[in-house]
Amino acid sequence: MTVIHGIVIDCANPGMLAAFWRDVLGYEYRMQEDDWVSLRRPGGGAAFLSFQQVPEGKRGKNRVHLDIRPVHRTLDEERGRLEALGASTVQFFDRGDWSHYIMTDPEGNEFCLLSPTTSG
Repeated sequence: MTVIHGIVIDCANPGMLAAFWRDVLGYEYRMQEDDWVSLRRPGGGAAFLSFQQVPEGKRGKNRVHLDIRPVHRTLDEERGRLEALGASTVQFFDRGDWSHYIMTDPEGNEFCLLSPTTSG
């Protein structure tokens, strides 16, 4: 068996992007260098989320993205909080029994903000 140890996001500014995701997820710093920053969930139990500086810029749509959902807020309350942290809203989808926003982080990486009632 193999487990996911971490998820690494290529970026231009690891410190800035890690600070954004730290505030989004409530994670803490695990490791910080000039070109590499890694976050962890307090108490463990989740893969690390790391950011590595790369020379090339983002091109096109992400091939992998994060799905996140609010725990103690409504979908729109959380969207507002994420926008205040520097995220941008791209599109809203209403699927009837659940909905989600496609958003981007400050460097343009897409992620989905799912409604709190999304199961699975």
